[in-house]
Amino acid sequence: MAIITISREVAALGDEVAAALAKKLNYKFITRKDIEKSLVEHGFPENKLPKYDERKPGFLASLAKDRDEYLDLLHLALLEAADQGNVVFIGRGAFALFADVPNHIGIRLIADEKTRVQRLMDEKQWNEKQAKQRINESDTNRFGFHKSFYNVDWSAPQNYTAVLNTSILDCEAAADVILLLSKQLITEESEQKGKIKLDQMLIAQRLINQLVFDHKVKVEFLHAVIEDKTIILQGVSDSIATVELTTRLASEILPEYKIQSAISVIHDFKAY
Repeated sequence: MAIITISREVAALGDEVAAALAKKLNYKFITRKDIEKSLVEHGFPENKLPKYDERKPGFLASLAKDRDEYLDLLHLALLEAADQGNVVFIGRGAFALFADVPNHIGIRLIADEKTRVQRLMDEKQWNEKQAKQRINESDTNRFGFHKSFYNVDWSAPQNYTAVLNTSILDCEAAADVILLLSKQLITEESEQKGKIKLDQMLIAQRLINQLVFDHKVKVEFLHAVIEDKTIILQGVSDSIATVELTTRLASEILPEYKIQSAISVIHDFKAY
């Protein structure tokens, strides 16, 4: 039940490698359209997706309530897809979300500028200036997206299991390298530990979404972490009463867990 995430520069053959890998492994390729469909089904407005999907949020967008709702629903969509087992993700910060899952392999695909420019010129029938502009825009947006939503450096190689250069490796060769990595790194033990971790993450995210969307608790950046049979709630609120309400609601939703609050109370905190 491996989870393989592909993060890529534009024109680095991301979709092509992901599709080829999924075919070789007989895994399901979770595309951008799959995730967007799930987001909309869970209630995120379709017309607002372009503001956040792998884009650096503008100043107003970064302060909007939509931003946090998008992230909560994105996490749920990714976790529910991963729960199917044996999946390949493309983009959406999946490598960061699953970073601590034992049976996760995170791959970054890069290519040199000359190669990327030529691929875009061939694919889009653009001139060199248009291709370079698209590369700069895409790199800026993806860096900003990951920094804003996950607080990670999208370009840092240490955030990945491996970085592959598709200026050198073609699509099939890159997929073969990842296939070999999966055979070497994914063991029965890592799969068992990964399933436990993924189950915990999914329980925690569903709890958060119930608190945020159904009960509309006034806690910003609400997050939950499960340690054994204890759920630790994190976030920021301006009211002790709100924290107590959130903790009580969580206990009612998941009575089999001990609920512990690590929510910070800042009395003059106003997010929106």
